[in-house]
Amino acid sequence: MIRQENLPYFFTQILHSGGENFTKGRYHEKCRNEKSKIKHIKYEKVKERIMDFFSVLALLGGLAIFLYGMNLMGDGLAKVAGGKLERILETLTSSPIRAVLLGMGVTAVIQSSSATTVMVVGFVNSGIMKLSQVVGIIMGANIGTTVTSWILSLTGIQSDNFIIRLFKPTSFSPILALIGVILIMFTKSQKKKDIGTIFVGFAILMYGMNAMSGAVEPLAEVPEFTGLLVKFSNPLLGVVAGAVLTAIIQSSSASVGILQALCLTGMVPFSAALPIIMGQNIGTCITALLSAIGANKNAKRAAMVHLYFNLIGTMLFMAVFYTVNAAVHFSFMSQAATPAGIAILHSTFNVSATLVLLPFSKGLEKLACLTIRDKKEEEKAPAADPDFMILESRFLEKPAFAVEQSRNAARKMAEDSHRTLFTALDLLKHFTEEGKKEVEESEKKVDRYEDELGTYLVKLNQKDLSVHDSHSISIMLHCIGDFERISDHGVNIMESAQELYSKGLHFSEKALEELRVMEHAVEDIVDIAYKVYENQDVQLAREIEPLEEVIDELSKELKYRHIQRLRAGECTIEMGFILSDVTTSLERVADHCSNIGVCVTQVHEDSFDTHQHLKQLKHSPDETFYHELEMIRNQYPLPPLSGEAAAGKKAGQAVALSGAQ
Repeated sequence: MIRQENLPYFFTQILHSGGENFTKGRYHEKCRNEKSKIKHIKYEKVKERIMDFFSVLALLGGLAIFLYGMNLMGDGLAKVAGGKLERILETLTSSPIRAVLLGMGVTAVIQSSSATTVMVVGFVNSGIMKLSQVVGIIMGANIGTTVTSWILSLTGIQSDNFIIRLFKPTSFSPILALIGVILIMFTKSQKKKDIGTIFVGFAILMYGMNAMSGAVEPLAEVPEFTGLLVKFSNPLLGVVAGAVLTAIIQSSSASVGILQALCLTGMVPFSAALPIIMGQNIGTCITALLSAIGANKNAKRAAMVHLYFNLIGTMLFMAVFYTVNAAVHFSFMSQAATPAGIAILHSTFNVSATLVLLPFSKGLEKLACLTIRDKKEEEKAPAADPDFMILESRFLEKPAFAVEQSRNAARKMAEDSHRTLFTALDLLKHFTEEGKKEVEESEKKVDRYEDELGTYLVKLNQKDLSVHDSHSISIMLHCIGDFERISDHGVNIMESAQELYSKGLHFSEKALEELRVMEHAVEDIVDIAYKVYENQDVQLAREIEPLEEVIDELSKELKYRHIQRLRAGECTIEMGFILSDVTTSLERVADHCSNIGVCVTQVHEDSFDTHQHLKQLKHSPDETFYHELEMIRNQYPLPPLSGEAAAGKKAGQAVALSGAQ
């Protein structure tokens, strides 16, 4: 027999179980069996841990796909909208109720309350909106973001009915994916491609949602995981968890989607889901707060309004709910949450918070102002120029709207350039110090436009743009340089007018009459060029080049006639220099107008060879260009030359002709 005191405990138990007749052979056999059982238990535990690890990896992968799909769908929606929604926000926020409805509608379309709030911060920072206008939009944005949770709640549909099963996103999303791919790959229309992107983005989003749901199913059997979920039933812990998760991924829609995926395991009670949802509404404020860094006081206040709305709304809702629950004991709190239940809770909170706090919107505004106070030195600081504030860097996150803002800025630049030139031409007739100052101020503004707008367009050109927006940026990048040069030539003309005034000089009546013809032609070509740019009118652009040729001819003719008057002693060399400066400036203004017309035409034709374009235009088979040229020449006739000058000109032409032969 084996001595008992030398055996491990479980082996002692084996010995006792064998009775007095337990032999050494039986003992070793029993030992082998027990060791085999221990090894099996250890293997199963390792296997479970490995499965848990890979389930977590699958969950993270599903989350990544989900977030990418949401981002892709949001970008597609923004492109299709083309900045129209943002312009609606900009103009239709006169009443709080209307602002709420607009905020709700815009957010429901672009699928991101964070994006809407960031746009609002940009509006306030640029001076487009007042702080009082954005409160309703922020409230509406919180309601609009619940649309995503309702769409995702359809994943919980369980039925054998064919029609009902079709409403399940996992059923129809493959069809949308197929349609989307066809639209992207086989259509030329950019709008159709953007719609295809929306479909593909939605399908990817749903695939990610399904992947997350499948990944968390094995975790439902893990006691540590389920125990962690139950701990979130603590209101404070649940709120913190929801806020942290949403702050990390910067999307309340995405964090709600993750919660809905976890609910499919049946291990998340409503008692845990409710505080997490509350925390998600607080966490989504992080995006607006980050966006407000470096913005002006009112923009920071707009971000604080968003934070205070969600924070106060959460505290009120939870205080009322848990007080009533303490008295009534809601039975559903212990039940497993469902995706539809999450959507209901999410919507109930946001709608309730908006209804309660909307009458106190002024109070939220005052609270934000108390948090972000004005300093005395800042109150006396001059206000920034609103014409340049529209080039807000936060708008770059929504390229379609940023392009629209750039168009507005370029339009104002063109107007200032136009004003500079035409004011300078008036100074040739009647010079005044006020007119001189106006020309200088307009030219400085145009220079600033070229610098700031050019920089903004370069940044914007790096974004994902539609074909139409890309064309618009190309035209603006080319044309703003021409606008600036036209303005510079206006300054040159103003300086010539000032020289005439300071020296007491005057053009002769003949020179004035001739110069007015050229001025009239230049005024017409500038008006046409600016209309071509404004309306992107390719047909009208064809009228520019013949007129530019006529202006070149007028410039040469005016210089020739001055030489004739100089020879006849009717003019001075000093006046000739001034006249030459003016005509050269006018001729170059016409050249820049030609550049604008060519640029608009080339971009629309996807052609960038300027010389080839002008060659084709001037040497068309039907000689249309020269017919138009002759017609325009007749519209700007110079006064006839005197007898001697006319004879001299004919003689010069005859000599030139014989030399050419």
